[in-house]
Amino acid sequence: MTTLPDLYEARIRDGRLKPDEAQRAALPAFERIRHDLANPPKRGLFRKAPEPPKGLYLWGGVGRGKSMLMDLFVETLYVPARRVHFHAFMQEIQSELHRLRGEGVEDPIKPVAKAVSDSVKLLAFDEMQITDIADAMIVGRLFERLFDAGTVVVTTSNRVPDDLYKDGLNRQLFLPFIALLKERMEVKELASDRDHRQDRLQGAQVYFTPANAEARAKIDALWEELTHGQSETLTLHVKGREVELPRYHNGVARATFYDLCGRALGPADYLKLAETVRVLIIDNIPNLGRSNFNEAKRFVTLIDALYEAKVRLIASAAAEPEYLYVEGAGSFEFERTASRLREMQDAQWGMQP
Repeated sequence: MTTLPDLYEARIRDGRLKPDEAQRAALPAFERIRHDLANPPKRGLFRKAPEPPKGLYLWGGVGRGKSMLMDLFVETLYVPARRVHFHAFMQEIQSELHRLRGEGVEDPIKPVAKAVSDSVKLLAFDEMQITDIADAMIVGRLFERLFDAGTVVVTTSNRVPDDLYKDGLNRQLFLPFIALLKERMEVKELASDRDHRQDRLQGAQVYFTPANAEARAKIDALWEELTHGQSETLTLHVKGREVELPRYHNGVARATFYDLCGRALGPADYLKLAETVRVLIIDNIPNLGRSNFNEAKRFVTLIDALYEAKVRLIASAAAEPEYLYVEGAGSFEFERTASRLREMQDAQWGMQP
């Protein structure tokens, strides 16, 4: 049976991974869970079911390899498991709770938690973060029932548990959930000083013009490299509204110019996007001018938000930055945006804290 350290070293030998001592130091925590799930203690005739293995809460900075380790871990499992982005999972839970309440179920968390625990032995979450009060108010009871049913939870996060839902409304009601995580999960920091996502973009072309089939193929290759071909929908909650991006994985989002600027989005939407993603791919930025003045204004606001947040930008466009907006009202003001687009192509961009 393949162990996680064995698989990790094999990936280094075949060139798919670069060695990282901080990642190696995190492997035993994953391997403990894999081994215990594969070799459960035998249950005696009159004994209660054995305790499931303690879960894992792996936290650390962006690009350190948390999600990659999670992928390797799930690859070695022989029990029913589900790998899912935490935000997507909570959206599913909220939708099911809403449906059951509409059917008159008095306490829908019970059947929802049971359905989850009946279907999997392990839940592997990517990017646990809680910003929505609706999620904050239910996770405690939901996870308590999952843990009591023997479901093992492994999650990654950019935040230490004590910083979850920080400064959130009615946070005191959320604190028992943090205590529950610490009780049922090993909390471990992935303290690497390398951002492997930036390593993969180091020296790579990130601005492609014209936006033709060749540009798309090159961006597709970068997307595959950064996400390993995995993708889910990202939904941002902004002042009671939902803003959806079609493709997202592990801090990397991809959308077309019209997904981001062809809709009536504003500064709050772009600020939320910039604080959520670390790499943004924008496909098909057109020439800008009188005919798409509103879209151009949104694009300027978007680039400002990405620039201030040091988000890494990959884009295909109709022209070089200086020639995207050459006529019409706003063309003079666009010079700053063009300058920022040029600066964001630098190999070191986004590597600052």
